[in-house]
Amino acid sequence: MRIAGTDLRCSRFIFGTASLFNVGTRRRRLALLHAAVHQGFTHFDTAPYYGFGQAERDLAEVCRAYPTITVTSKVGIYAPGGEHQSYGSILVRKAAGRVFSAIARPSRDYELRSARESLEATLRRLGRERVDLYLLHEPVLDRLHLDEWRRWLEQSVTTGKIRAFGVAPAADQVETFLRDAGPLTAVLQVQDSVDRREADLLVRYGREFQITYGYISAAMSRDQARPALAILKNALERNRSGAIIVSTGDPHRLGQYAPIAEHGR
Repeated sequence: MRIAGTDLRCSRFIFGTASLFNVGTRRRRLALLHAAVHQGFTHFDTAPYYGFGQAERDLAEVCRAYPTITVTSKVGIYAPGGEHQSYGSILVRKAAGRVFSAIARPSRDYELRSARESLEATLRRLGRERVDLYLLHEPVLDRLHLDEWRRWLEQSVTTGKIRAFGVAPAADQVETFLRDAGPLTAVLQVQDSVDRREADLLVRYGREFQITYGYISAAMSRDQARPALAILKNALERNRSGAIIVSTGDPHRLGQYAPIAEHGR
């Protein structure tokens, strides 16, 4: 399927790497990513903050092995201590962060100078010349210089460093961006759930569903005793035109997604 507003085609389910580091060693993480490709995932969602930069570096090997897969990365939220820490250092920081939350708290920076450096660093970590979809990561609208961001992102498309761009806003910022951000919101990645239907806001603004996420975690957080497969089927019924981010640390579960996606066509 094609993401509305772009020429980007991808699988109905996108593999999210926010929790990839928790899978364990690099060998296990790469095995999971390779298995995801073999089970039909053609698009991967990542960010500099995920795994303190490790998620992007892990994806580099998969990108080399399967050049046709596509990738979303993001800009604006960064790992505490930077994105070049060792595996051991990351483990220590994450463990310490359970006691002293500031140690593991990400930093946020939406200045264009930082964004330019971040894009170049993402490309290096991914081992690619272009990011297929580049999203502002949970920005606050009134802290952005919209025209400057738009010009830079459009220039980055022209120079071939990104293919398409948009915003991944926090839930409380979605309507603000829909109302006021104009071309910056060419693509919107938004949280949704089967019961609260947060993404219906898109319809009120005449927008198609593009990329949604959060269905399983929402059900778990509200103690809804429903099978994951049933939730995902309902998610596909809600998001009929776009793609849905999912994740798992268990390679054996990857085979469940393709049949659901086929059923939801």
